Amino acid sequence: MTPIQIKNVQESFAMIAPDRDQVARMFYDRLFQQDPALRPKFTSDMAEQRRKLMTALKLTVHSLDRIGGMVPVLRDLGVRHVIYGVKDEDYDTVGAALIWTLEQGLGEAFTEELKQSWIAAYTLIADTMLEGAHIAKCA
Repeated sequence: MTPIQIKNVQESFAMIAPDRDQVARMFYDRLFQQDPALRPKFTSDMAEQRRKLMTALKLTVHSLDRIGGMVPVLRDLGVRHVIYGVKDEDYDTVGAALIWTLEQGLGEAFTEELKQSWIAAYTLIADTMLEGAHIAKCA
């Protein structure tokens, strides 16, 4: 990611952070609308799941400019997702739900440049998680 993309993602995340529960609620509603088969993978309290999502996003977004330190954490998260039954193709569905949610939450501020910045961030995160998942599957 470029420094400008990182700045774009961090600044726009700060814009949605005050409404984090509503943003997370929109995300999961969209995710389950796109792929209802994903719903049973979330057996825990959804309020807690929404909180975990936004906490993980905050940590990752704030670490984009030093992502190397997050690589082991993201790979481990990918391993845990294998245990939860997440498939490689689910990452595309999650990415689409995230981008849609950001577009809805940011409205006119969600420019094409910002969209491409978020796609770059999500791709980096998902690819790193998938590395961990693939290592776990091969072990």
